Amino acid sequence: MSTEPTEPTVIAGRVWRYGDDVNTDVIFPGKYTYTLREPSDIAAHALEDLDPQFTAQARPGDIIVAGRNWGHGSSREQAVTTLKYRGIAAVVVQSVGRIYYRNALNQGLLLVTCPEAVAAAHMGDWLEVDLAQSWVRLSGQTFPFPPLSPSLKGMVAAGGLVPHLRRKLGLTGTAEVKVAE
Repeated sequence: MSTEPTEPTVIAGRVWRYGDDVNTDVIFPGKYTYTLREPSDIAAHALEDLDPQFTAQARPGDIIVAGRNWGHGSSREQAVTTLKYRGIAAVVVQSVGRIYYRNALNQGLLLVTCPEAVAAAHMGDWLEVDLAQSWVRLSGQTFPFPPLSPSLKGMVAAGGLVPHLRRKLGLTGTAEVKVAE
């Protein structure tokens, strides 16, 4: 019996479209880094300096589509968790900051690099991502992307690196150790 969770075959949602060079301080304002701790408080400030409409209207299941160099800048994980807590299902980019990419997968936020889909996407489009087939579909077109490894798919399906490792090590029935603040 496998302990790996199964990821949905297709993730679909409404597009929030952004351009190039969106850095981590714009995704989650640095002024909140050490003051906000609750997921709902962190989620409430996602992209607020870039797009006040996002803050007011983004819904669970929505998908962000962005240009080059998404998430460059500091390595603060709040730039990922703000989107995860907001319920963003995936981020599809032309390219991504290296640290942001790894933080996203560590937190279980699907991040796909597919420049052709980014070029075709518009705000409000309906977009589908198929992890099993490694394609993005929107506006009647299908765009391939490099497949994620089974390990990375497992991390996303489990909700991040720690839950993925807990499953792999057979620790799902044990209590997590909490670090004192």
